[in-house]
Amino acid sequence: MIIVVMGVSGSGKTSVGKRLAQRLLCDFIDADDFHSADNKAKMHSGIPLTDEDRQPWLQSLAELISAHRQAGTSLVLACSALKEAYRQILAGTEGSKPIFVFLKVSPAILEKRLAHRRHEFMNPSLLKSQFQTLEEPHNAIVVDAGQSLNATVKDIMEALD
Repeated sequence: MIIVVMGVSGSGKTSVGKRLAQRLLCDFIDADDFHSADNKAKMHSGIPLTDEDRQPWLQSLAELISAHRQAGTSLVLACSALKEAYRQILAGTEGSKPIFVFLKVSPAILEKRLAHRRHEFMNPSLLKSQFQTLEEPHNAIVVDAGQSLNATVKDIMEALD
């Protein structure tokens, strides 16, 4: 089983993804670790990434998903996956498709979270551009990530059963 935990910055992708992977006894990977130095520098400076900036990053993540799929190993990937086109790249063309879990959170809650969070390269000023880019998924598990971490993971586990 391949699960992509998606959403805008501050929605809890990493925290939820790690906890979910622990519950499912599988690998966890944070897509942020695969951004190029140039992409990290742009985001740190508050410059939104373009589709062209994201293309090599998405392709490397798609290859990672494909490798897990071919090996028959489960994976939880934390990845913004903001646009349908990005999710299509991640889904690939062969085998079963990943399960997308959309962490939906109000902008007000996200602003509070980002005000107290220190991220290696994600500038909080990019939140607005992420909401502008976001295309909410139609074929995903949608979870209220404004609740506690435990409640969010519980809701996901129930939806997976």
